[in-house]
Amino acid sequence: MDTQKTKQTLFMVMGGRVDDPRELTFKDPEGIHVAGVYSDYDNAVEAWRGNAQRTVDDAEMKYVIVPLHDILDPEA
Repeated sequence: MDTQKTKQTLFMVMGGRVDDPRELTFKDPEGIHVAGVYSDYDNAVEAWRGNAQRTVDDAEMKYVIVPLHDILDPEA
């Protein structure tokens, strides 16, 4: 029996108002909108795309996908 575990992947989609749309400095970090946490990249992209398209006319709004599994287990 193989006891090796597969690494779980987790992706968080979050966004908020930024100082500069080319950067990732949020104006109000406590006010960041967390759209959700997803176990696969495709669902995270779908959530990111929906939120980004909803706010496309607001140049100061930015949504990103954060790979939580890399942060939670950086040595893996």
